[in-house]
Amino acid sequence: MASTVIRDLLERAFPGAEIAVDDRTGGGDHFQVTVVSSAFDGLSLIEQHRLVNAALAAPLADGTIHELRIRTKGTA
Repeated sequence: MASTVIRDLLERAFPGAEIAVDDRTGGGDHFQVTVVSSAFDGLSLIEQHRLVNAALAAPLADGTIHELRIRTKGTA
């Protein structure tokens, strides 16, 4: 269920992006997300990851996400 919430938050933050959410351990709190979006075009990797972290601020703050691995890529 957490992966669905994460996907929904990312889809709202990055409309039209290619998004993958993987539960790395099966426990529902360790995730790897991959986001490919034009929103990242021209941004540094750190800036891209900050945007993803901002989109997932609520589940990160409440402990739904215990560990998060982020992969991002622009479309340009």
